Amino acid sequence: MRIVIAIGGNALLERGQKPDASVQQENIRRAVEALAPLAVHNEVVVTHGNGPQVGMLALESANDPDLTRPYPLDVLGAQTQGMIGYWLLQGLQNALPGRQVAAVVNQTLVSAADPAFAAPAKFVGQVYDEQTARRLAAERDWDVKPDGKHWRRVVPSPAPKRIVETRVIRQLLTSGAVVVCAGGGGVPVIRNEAGRLEGVEAVVDKDLATAVLAESLDADALLLLTDVPAVLRGFGTDRQEPISRATPAELRREDFPAGSMGPKVDAVCRFVELTGDMAAIGALTDAEQIVAGKAGTVVTPRGDYGAV
Repeated sequence: MRIVIAIGGNALLERGQKPDASVQQENIRRAVEALAPLAVHNEVVVTHGNGPQVGMLALESANDPDLTRPYPLDVLGAQTQGMIGYWLLQGLQNALPGRQVAAVVNQTLVSAADPAFAAPAKFVGQVYDEQTARRLAAERDWDVKPDGKHWRRVVPSPAPKRIVETRVIRQLLTSGAVVVCAGGGGVPVIRNEAGRLEGVEAVVDKDLATAVLAESLDADALLLLTDVPAVLRGFGTDRQEPISRATPAELRREDFPAGSMGPKVDAVCRFVELTGDMAAIGALTDAEQIVAGKAGTVVTPRGDYGAV
C-alpha cells in the first residue's frame, strides 16, 4: 500500500511540555516506533505538525535585538521543516536499516485571494493564560484566541491548492524511499503577478495539505494520527462516544470543533470522497491497528473496512 501519514503537533510536543530539543526528540523516538513497522512492507510518506515549534521560533525572532524585523512565518515554517524533518529522518533511518529515507523542505501553493488572510484562525505556538496572551498580542501585534482552557496566537490559514514538489516526492517514493515532507502543511507560497513563487505570512493546515498530497500521489490510505484514539460523536457532552466506522456523509453531519478536530474530519472526508479509498483518524500509538481496521475512526465510501 501507499500510505500517507500525518503526525499531529501535539504528538511531537504535548501540551505543557517544555519545547526543549531533548523532549521533542524523545517524543519523535516514540513516534518512529509506531510508524516504522508500517514502512517495512509499504510505501510511506510522513507529514507533521509544527504549531508549537513555529510559534516558539516566532517569539524568539520577535525578541531578537539584532533583527530589524522578525522573520516571516514562511521562513520560520521552513526552519521547522528542517528541524523536525531531521529528527524524523534520523529516527526512521535507525529504525529501518538499509532503507533510504528523505526529508524534503517543500512549498504549498495557496491563493492570494483566500479569505483566510483577513480572518486569522490557525493556532500556533505555546499556550498562555488570557492576561499573558493579550499582553503579547498588544506588544507583538498578534491575533490571539482561546484554545480550550488556554489562549494561543492565531494566524491566517489559507486552503492548500497543491504541494509544489509533488513530482519529486513521487519519484522518491517509487525509488523505495520513505519520505518526510509537508511539515506544518508546507511553506505557504503564492504565484505573484510575474508568475514567480513568493512566500506569504501564513500557516497552512497540516491535515488539509496532507490530504491534498495524498490525493495527488494516488495514495491507498490517509492516516491522521494525533493524541486521541478516535473521533467522538457528541464531543463535550455526557453522551459522547467514539466513532469506529463512518462514511464521509455521516461524519459531515456531526459538529466538530473548528480549531482542532474539524480540519481533520474535513481532510479525511475530502480524501475519501475524491478517491474512494480509506482514511482514518486515531492515536499515533495505534498506527498499525488502524491500518488493520482494529482501532481509530475509519472512513470509507460505504463505512465498512477490516475488522470491527
